[in-house]
Amino acid sequence: MSEDTQAKAPEAGAAAPQASSGSESGSGPSSGSGSSSGHSSSGPRPGGRPQGGPGGRPSGGPGGRGKFFRRKKVCKFCTEKIDAIPYRDVRLLQGFVAERGKIVPRRLTGVCTTHQRRLTRAIKQARNIALLPFATRH
Repeated sequence: MSEDTQAKAPEAGAAAPQASSGSESGSGPSSGSGSSSGHSSSGPRPGGRPQGGPGGRPSGGPGGRGKFFRRKKVCKFCTEKIDAIPYRDVRLLQGFVAERGKIVPRRLTGVCTTHQRRLTRAIKQARNIALLPFATRH
């Protein structure tokens, strides 16, 4: 009996690494239920988002959610000490208008409240005299 248990022990040991290596890859064509185990929280998936950092949020860096690069929110107009936002400065205003013609909100641009109000007024004035489009044709 001791020979049977000794003979079975290496087989069980040899079977364990094969099963674990199949579940680690999770990309084989023959892994039917192995692909669902690849989405477990045991480790990071290749190409996936991190499982979480402090507070359960993914760390910052390229490849985030939106197309805006996240950085410390500092008002551009306050740092450059621009008081009046001219409605004729189309290049400046286009930076705060989305591709479809919508005004980009404060939380994305980082502009303070007072300058956002002045910015919206300038964008609306520029639209009314046809310097900026109301919307694009798509």
